Amino acid sequence: MIRLLSTDFDGTLVSHEKNPCVVPELFTALRELREAGVVWAVNTGRTLWHAEEGLRNEFRFPIEPDYLLVEERDIYRRTRSGGWDPVGDWNRRAARDTEELFTLAAPLLAEVLRFQERFDGVQAIYDRGHFIGSVTKTNADMDELCRFLGQIRERLPMFNFQRNTIYVRFCHHAYSKGTALSELARHLDLAPEAIFAAGDHFNDLPMLDGIHARHVACPGNSCDEVKQLVRDAGGYIAKGIASAGVVESLRHFGAWPVVKR
Repeated sequence: MIRLLSTDFDGTLVSHEKNPCVVPELFTALRELREAGVVWAVNTGRTLWHAEEGLRNEFRFPIEPDYLLVEERDIYRRTRSGGWDPVGDWNRRAARDTEELFTLAAPLLAEVLRFQERFDGVQAIYDRGHFIGSVTKTNADMDELCRFLGQIRERLPMFNFQRNTIYVRFCHHAYSKGTALSELARHLDLAPEAIFAAGDHFNDLPMLDGIHARHVACPGNSCDEVKQLVRDAGGYIAKGIASAGVVESLRHFGAWPVVKR
């Protein structure tokens, strides 16, 4: 029986092209699943404040998740007052390890900066003095940049990266949507067999391999790489776009409608 939902946000729960951006049926499903004791976590590359903005103001969700897994790393629990508290010491450890990564990866990141000068309009992203990622103008440029990143990371195995369309974020290999999901599952004492995960793009791949969640799915708008991984993991590729695909997937796995006992 599914006891935990781990859903990406942009492109999975919400569509930026469809009207409505979220099908009302999703909210009904989430309410009924929550009433049945199922825990819901949004697992996103957004920062905490950006995730809150998306849920509360940008798309006006009438229901909020129990947990937010943000920046493909940190885990927060919703408080009764509507705020968010870190779960255990995971966030602290992640911050420590990431700080060590950027110190050791400084020579590699200098090479990345030089390499990406070949692209028109590329933007380097900085945070607290660290070069943490890039934005290119085209997917083709990002394809080439990610090929280069894949080559240089062989020299520093702890260095990894997470891509979403024309955005890439540099990260520690031990922290991803997948490992954050497994840490949340450990905190909740849940096995992968009790977990459903859905996502649509490259940065969702780590939680869709069938290891962290046994019930994996993707909406019809997912990139080919996600569809292939979900297929290989014995998951479900929905026809519906974004939230419609999530609802379709919940039906496929028998999680919703909730069976009254």
